[in-house]
Amino acid sequence: MASINHSALRKSIPIPGDGLDAARMPGHWLLARLGKRVLRPGGAELTWWMLDALGVDPEDRVVELAAGLGATARLTLDRRPASYTAVDRDPAAVAALSALVAPGPTQVRAVRSDAADTRLPDGDATVVYGEAMLTMQPEPAKRRIVREARRLLDGSTGRYAIHELCLVPDDLDPALAERITHDLHEAIHVGARPLTPTAWSELLAAEGLTVTAVKTAPMALLEPRRLIADEGVVPALRIAGRALRNPAALRRVLHMRRVFHRHSAHLGAISLLAVPTPSQP
Repeated sequence: MASINHSALRKSIPIPGDGLDAARMPGHWLLARLGKRVLRPGGAELTWWMLDALGVDPEDRVVELAAGLGATARLTLDRRPASYTAVDRDPAAVAALSALVAPGPTQVRAVRSDAADTRLPDGDATVVYGEAMLTMQPEPAKRRIVREARRLLDGSTGRYAIHELCLVPDDLDPALAERITHDLHEAIHVGARPLTPTAWSELLAAEGLTVTAVKTAPMALLEPRRLIADEGVVPALRIAGRALRNPAALRRVLHMRRVFHRHSAHLGAISLLAVPTPSQP
């Protein structure tokens, strides 16, 4: 299995969000500091579906946008692609990603760059994916990131996938959607702007991609059953113990969980697989 280079980790690589107190830092970095590794809205199960749908194999050249702390990177490296490039703009995340060691001959690198402007070569990737990052962007930034992913893809064999928050149903009242967006921002301290399933598909289509597969899942990030499924029993207990010993962190986690519960009927997770739309003659 893919692993972390522990000699690199001993160089005091900080966790993203270092220096911010628990009451102020983005929710995903707070959970990371408590020890949570899987920070995706649909959990590890939807990530596994995404990677299976992408069909990553030893011929692939993979780019992961906003790769974070490397939980999905390790699953990808276990599939032994020809190359894997992690892109993230957080220096602490890039440092952690640089410590990844592939189990096979995969060429691994991490670059500090913005997902909307990676500065990687045109058409050099057969697989591009990103998780839990488009949701956090306003509409123009969403489009720039998807456009960049399309630019990176090989036009003949390229596949792109995303794993994001979604709002349901497609005809959700706009006022309720706005209320959910506001409550998420108050809870996680990041401007989350999830879309409906149809709107996610339309976003990809507008940037030259055709959706070929879609999978949805409950948004149960902080539910005990999901926590154990994603992290394991012992790590889940450690996460809970750290939260209990940190009152500010515990208040934040409980606030996030209350918001997720309040809007559970209209909050979900979604993964979409897309390929470049053929050019019209």
